[in-house]
Amino acid sequence: MNRLEKTFKELKENNRKAFVPYIMAGDGGLECLVDRLVTLENFGATAIEVGVPFSDPVADGPTIQRAGIRALENGTTLRGIISEIEKAKELVTVPIVLMTYLNPIYSYGIADFVKDINKAGVAGCIIPDLPIEEEEMIAPLLEAADIELIRLVTLTTPLERIKTIANKGNGFLYTVTVKGITGTRTDFDQEVSQFLSSVKSVSKIPVLAGFGISNQSQIQELTNYCDGVIVGSKIVDLFEKKDLEGLENLMSVFKAEKNII
Repeated sequence: MNRLEKTFKELKENNRKAFVPYIMAGDGGLECLVDRLVTLENFGATAIEVGVPFSDPVADGPTIQRAGIRALENGTTLRGIISEIEKAKELVTVPIVLMTYLNPIYSYGIADFVKDINKAGVAGCIIPDLPIEEEEMIAPLLEAADIELIRLVTLTTPLERIKTIANKGNGFLYTVTVKGITGTRTDFDQEVSQFLSSVKSVSKIPVLAGFGISNQSQIQELTNYCDGVIVGSKIVDLFEKKDLEGLENLMSVFKAEKNII
């Protein structure tokens, strides 16, 4: 059983919801990545999504774009990120999910990429610009290495396609809650709750809501309709501001002894 599958099985057995924070590797210096992973686990992360900086992101909003630029200016590379994640293997027990666009993988070499992230202990991989029609270039290699390919659906994805995507893999389904790019939002309309309920009804794997989530009230509301949340821009912003107290407060509801969702 993959580490992600095991983690979500344990959450379900304990009637708990997932909190998956996103960080941009290399933002603030690649040397701080391991410390940030440890911090997020200590604050109650279910799993951690680690972003790879890319010069031409298509899904990322201004906050994450700026973080990616800072990381690239710091000389961050995919090879360096994988090396740091491997260093964290003995310190971080929650699953690590690597988020990258396809181009860096292709440049790295697909087979070498899978081999190296497997060695580093990565449990899952998100590739937002890889459609299911093209995923055979990497999906079989990831599956053989027991690394989950995390697929995405959006508010504009037809239900039949959602059914197809939701029945692949054993990790979780990344359910995008906005018609647009990442970034904090003040609220979500009724369409989002209906969408999450619809996706949940057809998915054989846990459904996590992502994009635009930035406070506990949004988390409380959205987790009525899904299995957890992914929070990116707010986490990136709090780390940039060195506001660890704010970060801990945001995540406090997910600590094992305080989980009230």
